[in-house]
Amino acid sequence: MLDLRPVFFVNGLILSVLALAMILPALVDLGDGSPDWQVFAATSALTLFVGISLILTTRSNWREMGLRQAFLMTTMIWLVIAIFGALPFTFTSAGLSYTDAFFESMSGITTTGATVMSGLDETSRGILIWRALLQWLGGIGIIVTAISILPMLRVGGMQLFRIEAFDTDKVLPRAAQIAGEILLIYMGFTLLAALVYWFLGMSGFDSIAHAFTSIATGGYSTHDDSIGHYDSAALDYAVSGAMILGSIPFVLYVRAMHGNLSTLLHDSQVRTMLGIMAVSILSLAAYLFLESGLAPLEALRFTTFNAISIMTGTGYATAAFDLWGGFALAVFFLLMFIGGCAGSTSCGIKVFRFQILSATARTQLKRLMQPNGIFIARYNGQPITEQVSLSVMSFFFLYIASFAVLAAVLGWTGLDFITSLSGAATAISNVGPGLGETIGPASTFASLPDAAKWMLAAGMILGRLELFTVLILFTPHFWRG
Repeated sequence: MLDLRPVFFVNGLILSVLALAMILPALVDLGDGSPDWQVFAATSALTLFVGISLILTTRSNWREMGLRQAFLMTTMIWLVIAIFGALPFTFTSAGLSYTDAFFESMSGITTTGATVMSGLDETSRGILIWRALLQWLGGIGIIVTAISILPMLRVGGMQLFRIEAFDTDKVLPRAAQIAGEILLIYMGFTLLAALVYWFLGMSGFDSIAHAFTSIATGGYSTHDDSIGHYDSAALDYAVSGAMILGSIPFVLYVRAMHGNLSTLLHDSQVRTMLGIMAVSILSLAAYLFLESGLAPLEALRFTTFNAISIMTGTGYATAAFDLWGGFALAVFFLLMFIGGCAGSTSCGIKVFRFQILSATARTQLKRLMQPNGIFIARYNGQPITEQVSLSVMSFFFLYIASFAVLAAVLGWTGLDFITSLSGAATAISNVGPGLGETIGPASTFASLPDAAKWMLAAGMILGRLELFTVLILFTPHFWRG
């Protein structure tokens, strides 16, 4: 029988951290004179009580964690945080139903950015900073998960980064030490982004909130108009830079900090991601200039920000890009799936999987032309093993299958074709806004039926944890061992 005590112990630790995080919005509301501080204080106490109880009752067995416990623990962490993180949205002045609160919380912790909330300009600052803090915690959480847990579980080709992050890194051989340095870098980038935003005209509070959500590539804003509220070209480019920083593997920053700049500058995954961004931005800018007559610099500004936002899975918006025409719709829809780099805060399929699939396909074409030749597919100069190749191809199949099933289920709940299709894509890719009038960049998900919101929340955690980590829990042999 599966021993759940190590799983409960780790979840107790995570809940204790979440309880401490709730103190920040409580202090903000207390300073503003908002009675919501009492709700944050009460939910913090409840969350801490549950967390400490789990720790005390399971502490003697927490080190005895095997492969099955690791799978279960990873999924449970995100689910438990979403459950307890939803409480403030329900009992504060936000007054959301628990369905909406859970949707908002899950969207926050998975850094999706889809929201059911409107009237953000009048919402209490405690709720606004809580939304941002959930995304910030989700961002650092997925980085640590991606470098320490997913490679061990061999999920969707992530085992490739176990080799790169640990076996060849002579400076920092221990995962805990790498995770600690990544946290420092993550906090440093957040502080830098906040200072830049403040210098460029944001208020101090908005600077902090948007620094949390841009480095985490989350997308929650303090205004209904998102970054478009400021109508500032300088801010658009600054936030674009922060989103790119968040979508680059943080292990590369660690190596660069220790003097090895070459991996950051020459990593093929980073160069490919930036290349896709550049091509998308230039083609969209040219299209927008020719079709709408927008000035070239304005077209470049809007396409740069929104293309980066969608590809990195951030979900900010400065324009209703779903109204730009058919070509723009197609590009944005494809960018939703691509995502950023593995080991970053970004979402989607991830660039490295497209590289591996492309290298495998090219090698297969060469073998067809020269059956007796010896051709080896490579990634970052290293041979791609058959295990990694099969793992990536399996991931692609499951990703498309999950997207199709989710889109069909959303259609079954009564949503139209565009809403169902883009809703499934934005949830499983953790992007945020969808396409069309219902869930487009100028709208929210509030009008969707409750059943659709629960299905979208399920899609968010499925996509955030790389599919296999969640789906394996539904197989009978997992529980039989």
